[in-house]
Amino acid sequence: MHRPSTPEAEAALADELGVVRPGLSAPYAQALPGARAAVLTRLWRALAHEPLPWIARREPGRDGLTLRLTDGRRLHGPHADPYATTAYVTEVRLDDRPYDHPARLVDALAVPHGPAFAAELDHSVASLALSRAGQPAIDNEPVTSREWEQRVVDGHPYHPNCRSRPGFSVAEQLAYAPEHRPLVELGLVAADDCLVTGEWPKWLRDGERVLVPVHPWQAAHVLRLSPQEGIPAHPLLSLRTLALPDGPHVKTALSTRLTSSVRDISVYSVQTAETVSAFMETVTDRLDLPLHITRTLGAVTADSPDLAAVVRESPDVYAGPGEQIVPVAALPLTALPEHPALLAEFARLVLTVGLRLLDLGVALEAHGQNLLVVLDPAGAPVRLVYRDLADIRISPARLARHGIPAPALTGRIVTDDETTLRRKLFGSLVGGTLGATAGSTVALREALDTVVRDLPRTPDLAALRDAPLPAKALTLMRLSPETPGDIWTELPNPLDGSGSPNRSS
Repeated sequence: MHRPSTPEAEAALADELGVVRPGLSAPYAQALPGARAAVLTRLWRALAHEPLPWIARREPGRDGLTLRLTDGRRLHGPHADPYATTAYVTEVRLDDRPYDHPARLVDALAVPHGPAFAAELDHSVASLALSRAGQPAIDNEPVTSREWEQRVVDGHPYHPNCRSRPGFSVAEQLAYAPEHRPLVELGLVAADDCLVTGEWPKWLRDGERVLVPVHPWQAAHVLRLSPQEGIPAHPLLSLRTLALPDGPHVKTALSTRLTSSVRDISVYSVQTAETVSAFMETVTDRLDLPLHITRTLGAVTADSPDLAAVVRESPDVYAGPGEQIVPVAALPLTALPEHPALLAEFARLVLTVGLRLLDLGVALEAHGQNLLVVLDPAGAPVRLVYRDLADIRISPARLARHGIPAPALTGRIVTDDETTLRRKLFGSLVGGTLGATAGSTVALREALDTVVRDLPRTPDLAALRDAPLPAKALTLMRLSPETPGDIWTELPNPLDGSGSPNRSS
């Protein structure tokens, strides 16, 4: 096979690594082929299942899948399982030329906005190789939810930009990324005339002035502040949220693009934080569900998404004796996916909770970061913990049907649109949480078949059972910078096999 020269980000990271951490240079080089395959697998899933306008048709065959491009070219690769999480794509062929690197493939496709996306893929491969190379040898089992989520090395299970961290140097990735297990020093910026909701902790005040925790990357690159002493914290899956030792979690503003979105904290999120948290406490208490909501203790903004923070409970406060709380993204690292009965019980638990709340009028964004599961001492799932309420959706009409007053909220969090509500839950919970935990269409179908027949018959369950499964078109979104918000596609339903892989609305 023809091997082109090393892509730019890979070479640049290697050069910097040789200065910053030379001991990782050899492991990094050894990790690159696997990282390329991991990102290429995610990209091939997108090419096979997203409504990309320059793909004319898809032709499954005995030897794989062929994509016919609108310009007449032919792209061929293996059959694409929309729920697979293993790196099974090591090469695809554009006409007769093989490509083993996702960035070079996108460059060769020459599609609109492709160069910027190719650069992100290049960075994703390099950062993923760095993440894998930097893993220490650990013999002990994780104890806290923080320790579990720091074991998640590969990032988003389906996004080609699973480890893209533009703007982060090698030194900054090693210093701030959770999979490298650093201790991060959060700066404290005193701010006047802040909007504060909830009870802002006394230890984050200087007299009457509010102290806003600031991520050191944000302080250096966005706020242009000098390094300062602050509070030590452990970075979590989202990188911008950190766990204080033996204390709450702090969500900081981090104005850089990670996977799809620029990470900051909107003024709207701070304005609504206390109301949404109190409302969800009321709802979960009323339903008596096996679900805990981590309370938002306080939120603050200095009238800017670049200088804001949220303090909330640690999920670990909901662990009983002998229990472990594991972020769903880390479940593939446990024994649960290897046992069909446990996987089915997990599916039953999350679908029961998610569909009951949806019927009531609350759609959770229950992906691998926001949703955690409580495992009993035998490793069985018994309860759920949900954190970060900023992107849930609330339906006043559905709440009214159940005699529940809607919270005093306006804006994007409020909607009665059934498509929006179902996309929010199904796209995150089934296509994300359950799909990634199962790891394949076959395993996901078996888990769902076991439990769906026993769930209460509601219109939402019928939509989940009979319609194609909604999923965010993550690659199309990165190739459509002129289109704000989410773009959706439909994946084949693992329960009935229906659904076109290239529809959207």
